[in-house]
Formats: sequence, structure tokens, C-alpha cells
Amino acid sequence: MARLKVLSALDTARTQYYHFKAIIIAGMGLFTDAYDLFSITLIIKIIGRVYYGHREGENRYETPPEVVSALVAVALLGTAVGQLVFGRLGDLKGRRRVYGFALLLMVFSSLASGFSICIRKTCVLLTLGFFRFFLGLGIGGDYPLSSTIMSEFANKKTRGSFIAAVFSMQGFGILASSTVTMAVCSIFGAASKNSEADVAWRLILMLGSVPAAMTYYWRMMMPETARYTALVEQNVMQAAKDMEKVLDVTLSQIAEEDPLPPTPHPYPLLSREFLRRHGPDLFACSSTWFLVDIVFYSQVLFQSEIYKRYLDKKEDVDVYQETFHAAWIQAVIAVCSTIPGYFFSMYFIDKWGRVKIQMMGFFFMALAFFSIGIPYYSYWTTKEHHKNKVFMVLYGLAFFFANFGPNTTTFIVPAELFPARFRSSCHGISGAVGKVGAIIGSVGFLWASHRKKEDGYPKGIGMKVSLIILGGVCLLGMVITYFFTRETMGRSLEENEVEIEEQDNL
Repeated sequence: MARLKVLSALDTARTQYYHFKAIIIAGMGLFTDAYDLFSITLIIKIIGRVYYGHREGENRYETPPEVVSALVAVALLGTAVGQLVFGRLGDLKGRRRVYGFALLLMVFSSLASGFSICIRKTCVLLTLGFFRFFLGLGIGGDYPLSSTIMSEFANKKTRGSFIAAVFSMQGFGILASSTVTMAVCSIFGAASKNSEADVAWRLILMLGSVPAAMTYYWRMMMPETARYTALVEQNVMQAAKDMEKVLDVTLSQIAEEDPLPPTPHPYPLLSREFLRRHGPDLFACSSTWFLVDIVFYSQVLFQSEIYKRYLDKKEDVDVYQETFHAAWIQAVIAVCSTIPGYFFSMYFIDKWGRVKIQMMGFFFMALAFFSIGIPYYSYWTTKEHHKNKVFMVLYGLAFFFANFGPNTTTFIVPAELFPARFRSSCHGISGAVGKVGAIIGSVGFLWASHRKKEDGYPKGIGMKVSLIILGGVCLLGMVITYFFTRETMGRSLEENEVEIEEQDNL
């Protein structure tokens, strides 16, 4: 069957202004996601100072572990729900129709998190957790919609780079959270006393809504993607009219002379036929995303250790100095390893392919974890090596190869493998499974990583065993990638579906 002209035009279109505009518009959700994720670890330090200064001994100024776990997990839970709900709505109602709502949910939830209604500790933490769940809903909705929209607008030659560019906004969100935190702490530290810190953390959270709010108008001005209009709604003429507005083509070049009448779609999502045709791809996407999120979100383990190595004791600094120094370390890591990892992915993703980069990333992440974990107590924590800079290098490499590897590719591949009528839903399912792994990584390993009872945490398996397990998780991800993940580089989105149908007919 001949391909539609409008889809062929999209696949062969030269890179132009609208592609870069779409990257910025779609990337702001990922920017907000990273801003929230990495600012909360800094804000928890301020919350500990503001609300837990009355605690005695070594736990003074420390936010209790159950509070930390709840604040981190509730946003991830909301993200998982948002990915499922908005992913499905994106296929049922259209990408554009629900795209703006997801962004508004992020903006208002960020603002509400800063207000958190009251000033009493219990009330503040409960309302903060409540609004963080809705913030997670908006962030979760943005994942499948942003990736799907970018994949459906892009040409097949540079599609991977464009989707990776959208995802790279996470790196700038991390850097922005650190920069804003340092700026706020510097201003408040110079102009006020520690009693005003309760305002500082709220301001940091609320400022994260600004970039997302600035792109709302442009999101609402975006047309529906041609692939959704032509293949799901089966309105080929409208798809051609929409693309004429944004791409450098005329309507006569992409309009069909004899458009086919609409036909019913042959099978629904998660039916037996769907699982027969697309089940292996859905397993590959979901399982690798699950595994990489266990590892990526467990980086909070390293953060606590780095803070212990390079920060002054809490008793020697005030709340603004402590938080400023932690934000500075986070910014250095973002500039030296996180953002370069995204850029390497953008450059090589359409040269080496998704599978090779994903396997390579998993492999080198495993090496970094084993290098830190196996000699952890016998070498890295000894007095003479306590501030060894090689530790920071290995930590940075783990971040670098996460982003020049599976953290980026697991976002890209689900947006390329599935038919248009399932694309957003399957990306949402894969991402939701990934966020279950994120909860395990950020909460489960946080509790398990303590070799003795300390900082309010019970005795666990310790850092050495935790890091070795995480290295093993990376190797498992590499194996699953090799056996189950299909390469999508240089292929039209429709070619992947045709290939599956041809295999089924053999």
C-alpha cells in the first residue's frame, strides 16, 4: 500500500525553524520534571533546618527518613499515574488537546507546593505531599505527549536527535534548580536571618513553574500532529492543511488526489492481537526503563555520601550556607557529566543507533558501580582516601553514561516502535513501569544502603552490597537490550509497524 504524501513529506523534510521551536515547547515539561526532582533534595535540607531543629543529637536538623521517602515517592507515584492516564488520553483525544492541560497542572501544582497553605509542620508537609502528587500527574502526562509529538513531527534522518534534544532539557532543569537555589540562598543569607528560610524553600519551588508557564501559549498554538490526524482520526486532508502551516511545503505537494475512506482499526490496545504483535516491544521498553530508573534515581545514595565528604558540619554553617554548597556540588555534576551526556546522545543517536548506545551506557554504568562498590568500605571510606577525587570522577561517569545511554534511549524508543493509535499509550505504560523502578531506587535503596543505624535509618545491607546490586541491574538491562530491543534508527515510524505485520505473515 502506497504511503500518504503528508507522511512522506514529514520523513524527508529538511530541518527548519519549526523543529527547533517544537524542541523548546516540548522540552519545558522535562525541564520542570528535573527542576522538581533535583530541587527537592536541596529543599529537604532547608525543611530539616526549619522544622526539625528541636531534635537532639546527630539527628538535629535532619529531616526524618520517612518524611524524605514520602515527599520523593508521592511525586513519582503521581508521575506513574499521569503517564498512564495522559498517555491513553493522548491516543483517544489527540496529543494537542491534552498537552496544554498537563502543562497547566504542572504550573499550578508547582505554585501550590510553594504556598502549602499553612505554617505548622504537619500541615505544611501534608499539603506539600498532596500538591507534589498533582505535580507528578502533570509531569507524568508530559512524558508520553512530548516524546510522541516530537517523534511525529520529526524527519526520519534526525528524529532521534530531536527527541534526545527534548529530553536534554532535563539537564538544564537540574542546572536551573541548583542555580536558583544558590541565588535564593545568597540573597536570603545576606538579607535575613535563618527564620526566613521557611520562605526561601517555597520560593525555590514556585520559581520552577515560570519556564513552563511561558510556553503554554505556544503549546496551544501547535497543530495536531499529522500522523495522529491522518492515521488515527483518518482525516488526511486536515493533516495536510496542518502541515502546510508549519513545514516548508505547499498543500498541492502533500494532499492526496484520491483519499481512501476511513476504515475501522483492526484491534484495540492490550488485546490478544496487540500483545501478539507488540507485546515483545512493550516488554523491552518497559523492562529496560524499569531497570535504568532503579539505577538513575538511586543516585540520591551518592549525593548523601558526597555531601558528607565535601560539606562542612551542620553545626558550623547556617541553613543558607549548607544548602548553597550542596547546590553548588549538584551544579558542578550537571555541567561536567549530566549535560554532556545528553549532548553526546543527541550527536551519536542517529549515527550509532539506539541499541548500541543503550547497551554501552548500561555496561559503563555497571563498571562505575562495581568500581565504587566492591572496594567501598576497604578503600573509599578510609581516612586517607575519604576525599579522593577519583570517587567524584566515577560518580560523574555513572551520570554521564546514564544520559549517554539508557536514560535517554528508553525515552526515545517507545515513541518510535508502536503504531500511531497506540504510541502515546505504550510510551505511558513503559514510563509508568519505569517510575515503579524509580520508587525502588530512590526509596528502597535509600533505606537499604545503611550498614548501621544512622541518621534515623535502620540497619540495612550497606552501600557495598547496594552498589553491587545496582551494577548487576545494569548488566541485566544490557542483556535485555541485546535480546529484545529492536533498532529504529533511520526508519520511518510506519516502517516499524509494517515490519511486524510482515513477520506475522511469514
